[in-house]
Amino acid sequence: MAARLIRGLLPRRLLSRVWRPALLAVSAWVSVMGAPALAAEQALHRRVADQTLAWGPCPAFMPKGCELAVLHGNPAEPNSDIFFRIPAKAEIPKHWHSSAERMILVEGVLQVNYTGQAPVTLRPGSYAYGPPKAPHSAVCRSATPCVLFIAFEGPIDAHQNH
Repeated sequence: MAARLIRGLLPRRLLSRVWRPALLAVSAWVSVMGAPALAAEQALHRRVADQTLAWGPCPAFMPKGCELAVLHGNPAEPNSDIFFRIPAKAEIPKHWHSSAERMILVEGVLQVNYTGQAPVTLRPGSYAYGPPKAPHSAVCRSATPCVLFIAFEGPIDAHQNH
């Protein structure tokens, strides 16, 4: 059936001895494999200002007013995304995560300090990668809260360095 469809769509000159075997192989593959299935989950879109976001508290060692909002996934399982909101001028104490984290600063100006590396200043749109178990601290340098998008590879945790 797929071969008839292909024959109907292509001019005869393309169906020469060279192209015919390739087209028949492709049509056989499509017949066996079928069309791609639809994604099992829906695409989504979130903004920091969305009223539907459920903001919750950060771990106890984080500064007062620090909040987290889960954007996608289950924080107890691999591959979840969050917004991390830090009050203006607040300091995040040295800590580490079991998982790698991929970050994009959404709002504010955030200085991030990884042990053994020069501090970096993130501005909106800046990307940063934090390896698993790498101790780091941060300071929100702006007069407004800092909001960081973080994608965790593993379950979300935070362990304070003493």
